[in-house]
Amino acid sequence: MKQCLRQRIYSQKLSVETLVGCKIISNRQYKLVVSAKALILGTKVPTTSKSYWIVVVSIITTFVQTCLPLRAQMNLEGKIRETSGQGDNETKRIILLSPTPPLPHSPIPPPQIAQFPIVNQVANQSANLDSDSEFLTPQTSVSQLSDVQPTDWAYQALRSLMERYNVISGFGDNTFKGNRPLSRYEFAAGIAATLDKVESLIATAIGDQYIQEDIITLRRLQKEYRSALDDLQKRVNTTSDRANYLEAHQFSTTTKLNGQLIFAPTSGSDAHSTIVARSRLNLNTSFKQNDLLVTQLESGNNGGDAINLAQQKNSNNLANSGFIGNYGGLDYTNVDENLHLRRLYYSFRPSPDLALTVGAKMLPRDFIDRNKYANNEAVDFSSTFFINNPLIVQNEIDREGGAGAAIAWQPKNSKFSVRSLYIAGNANQSNSTTDGGLFGDRHQASVEVEYSPSSRFALRLQYTNAEINNTDINAFGVNAEYSLNRNTGIFTRLGVGNYQGFNTAINQKIDLHPLSWAIGVGLRNFVLPGTVAGVAIGQPFVADDFGDATQTNFEAFYNLQLSDNISITPILSLVSNPNNDSSKGTIWQSTLRTVFSF
Repeated sequence: MKQCLRQRIYSQKLSVETLVGCKIISNRQYKLVVSAKALILGTKVPTTSKSYWIVVVSIITTFVQTCLPLRAQMNLEGKIRETSGQGDNETKRIILLSPTPPLPHSPIPPPQIAQFPIVNQVANQSANLDSDSEFLTPQTSVSQLSDVQPTDWAYQALRSLMERYNVISGFGDNTFKGNRPLSRYEFAAGIAATLDKVESLIATAIGDQYIQEDIITLRRLQKEYRSALDDLQKRVNTTSDRANYLEAHQFSTTTKLNGQLIFAPTSGSDAHSTIVARSRLNLNTSFKQNDLLVTQLESGNNGGDAINLAQQKNSNNLANSGFIGNYGGLDYTNVDENLHLRRLYYSFRPSPDLALTVGAKMLPRDFIDRNKYANNEAVDFSSTFFINNPLIVQNEIDREGGAGAAIAWQPKNSKFSVRSLYIAGNANQSNSTTDGGLFGDRHQASVEVEYSPSSRFALRLQYTNAEINNTDINAFGVNAEYSLNRNTGIFTRLGVGNYQGFNTAINQKIDLHPLSWAIGVGLRNFVLPGTVAGVAIGQPFVADDFGDATQTNFEAFYNLQLSDNISITPILSLVSNPNNDSSKGTIWQSTLRTVFSF
């Protein structure tokens, strides 16, 4: 035994096997040390972070509990012989294993990295910048880790590393994530922290000069890992530079700016060819993670189309600016040339399942009657009739917007959700001698209950009560959608209503019981990948004593995404008996919608 001990100190040829033979380390420690050597040399890589840190704790424990006390007991009288040309043999000394450095172009480490007190700064900066919440004050006890139990096979190893040596900690959410794979970059950072700790223990425990040999070898090991650490630091510096650039050039620390431009040449029956344009700027501001302030500015060229022109002749009941409904052509026609405020509201969540919205400029279409196949005039159908149920989303409120509030409630793990709103179109009018104000004429109150048992099916039951131009309106609606497969789905909207009163806009007493219906098919990746297509037909306002015929709308479109920012969409629209007038025949219209987003 003495010979073994003496050989362990004086010989450069000591191997791990010799330590086992001399009973300086146990068979279990031998296996872990061999695993460490294979790990560092890249010949065998454990699959979980627990495996790595069991090796590390064995290295520290073996070195501190066996090597240092045994050397302290020996009375050394001479200096350790300096040898040269023995590099290959020297690598066999316990824990002084020379690893093959990772390739400088190894993959970027995962976004979550366990903390090491000595290299926290490097580890934190190398992580994903969006995961700052993962890196909080390190835990000091293994009992603080919620996913580590005393019965776990790695419990004692983790306890030793955390409480005794303080070279590892968990994540900010008080978990260790022991089954998460560990990259060579993370191991390089961890072994650097471990070696620094061992060096500190050596300097504290034994001050004899012979220990400098081990320190030199430890530094050599750190030097051989320098390439991996340097590459890691380079990545950190690059990420830091990019973050600084984005911070210096961002529009605002709390506000994101984006915009949209629709440019649509159109031509149709009994009308000149025109160009319809509309531009919008959106400023989305978030002060916390669960709120959003929406400010939208809008302007256009006041362009028109053939369908709206036909509906506006003689009467203006069913055109885009119609007094009764919005059952006409393109949704982005007749937009004022002057820059004006289109949306202004603030949404927040007092609880995870409840969202509240208040604002001075709100649109009903933003909160109710949504449908994945027909709800966005810049992506799918362009006709306002196919975007919303005209009885549920009142044109006189939605076209100009108004002040009000909305609420959305979806209980956790529930298949049901409830949405409701109240919007007053003339809330800005304070003159008491005329109708208006927050609760006066032009206002709409709606409620919608949605049942969605899966992502493929949704059914929405709706009710709207409104007062528009001295006309009382009550309407019930159904909005449904069903995905036949990943690329094909069908949708429908159905509404019945009751319109009563003397309409001041058209100076006519109204007693109507209209019916509105639409049905369509939505297609994804049709012919070409990334495309969106659709076909729909419907009748917007079926009512007795309202015209001598019933208007019928048809639309087909094919949206081709040219890039992330540009799309073009050929559109074909047909309207028979526009404005419920049989004398106007059938109007056809073709449009090439081009959308620029930024």
